[in-house]
Amino acid sequence: MGKKDNIYKAVTLKDVAAAANVSVITASRALRTPEIVSDKVRERIHAAVDALGYAPNQAARALASATTSTIGVLIPSVTNLVFSDVMRGIYDAVEGTPYQVQLGNTRYTNRKEEELLKVFAAQRPVGLIVSGIDQSQAARALLDSFGCPVVQIMDIGPDPIDMMIGFDHREGGRAAVRHLIENGYRRIGFIGARMDPRAQRRLDGYSEVLHAEGLYDERLILTSPQASSVTRGSEMFADFLGMAPDADAVFCNNDDMALGALFECQRRHIRVPGQFGIMGYNDLDYTAASNPTISSIRTLRYDMGYRAIEMIIAASKGERPEPAVVDVGYELKARQSTDRK
Repeated sequence: MGKKDNIYKAVTLKDVAAAANVSVITASRALRTPEIVSDKVRERIHAAVDALGYAPNQAARALASATTSTIGVLIPSVTNLVFSDVMRGIYDAVEGTPYQVQLGNTRYTNRKEEELLKVFAAQRPVGLIVSGIDQSQAARALLDSFGCPVVQIMDIGPDPIDMMIGFDHREGGRAAVRHLIENGYRRIGFIGARMDPRAQRRLDGYSEVLHAEGLYDERLILTSPQASSVTRGSEMFADFLGMAPDADAVFCNNDDMALGALFECQRRHIRVPGQFGIMGYNDLDYTAASNPTISSIRTLRYDMGYRAIEMIIAASKGERPEPAVVDVGYELKARQSTDRK
């Protein structure tokens, strides 16, 4: 359940005790000195902690004092240029304000995100910014219990924890494939590494359009759980050509992969866009500087970071912005790599 009407209520030890049907003293003992509480009672209390998203060792301090000026930010990578742009927007937005940013790197894992949320809980943040909309049930419970504004960024969905600013990755994938079809490509592949939920939605959009056009072929899809990079893009594109030598275009789940595919085409003397079309995603700076330039889906990363801070600050002052879910959209940047016409 998301926070409504600017009501940010933290989960307390009393809530945990009530859920576990024990006294507050027993709940406190189970968390502080578990060895003196029976296994059965301790298990019941820990189940209540997980269900409610209570962060042990922080509630008493949080109730005893006001929140800090810290805004917690959780992103999945500190090396991915996509999130570098987001952080630039965040830091620019807090410049000149009394707030400061505390950064956490989830490394694309739910477990790490849950661990960092418990750390942030002890710091009593004025607000939290988290990446994506695919938090685990435990993470959502924690976020719902913080008692402060929360903004999910980089994606949008029907069930916000509190506030949300992002765009539709599935529709971005559809737009990319429609663009390739409009430019005369028919055997359109997909290559993607680090297939997080946002990348998976791009793949879903790709599949939906090709199914609708009668052009879908599962043999044209190649994905990897490994980290994305330009080198990975070159390697995977080489593998892709080995399994689909008749392909005439590829939609890459990000620009690193697209640049790697372009380099591999150049090594093999494959003419882009004449023989082969390449489409990226995110529109990083180098897509407009490569030769040929790379078509991509531009995402407003800086704006999402900047506006998320504005939403946090407004909500913390009792001025919760409306709408609470903001779709910033995307822009298709058509360049030379798909200009077959």
